[in-house]
Amino acid sequence: QVQLVESGGDLVQAGDSLRLSCEASGETFTKYHMAWFRQAPGKERDFVAAITWSGGLIYYADSVKGRFTISRDNSKNTAYLQMNNLKPEDTAVYYCAARLKYTSYSYSRQSEYNYWGQGTQVTVSS
Repeated sequence: QVQLVESGGDLVQAGDSLRLSCEASGETFTKYHMAWFRQAPGKERDFVAAITWSGGLIYYADSVKGRFTISRDNSKNTAYLQMNNLKPEDTAVYYCAARLKYTSYSYSRQSEYNYWGQGTQVTVSS
């Protein structure tokens, strides 16, 4: 099974940018579709963005569309989330998630993903 480790979270000011990384190990990275979710204090975990195993299909939550970019480098076993023009409401713990690519799935549902990282904290001050 795949192990996922996120990094790149930080305390930033509104309008700043951050890039989160999610490094996978233990399995062939191209077997997996990847996604980012986030959980703000006192709230449920929400979908942020998803990318298929080849990078051919990408999906975003409406709240981040135009500001965030998901990508992956299969040669480095790593997925990324580039976050621009950050807002205080983006403050959350960000998690990357993976699921095997062999069946169809609903990309925005947490339950569709079998593997999760430990999360990385992003705090945006106003």
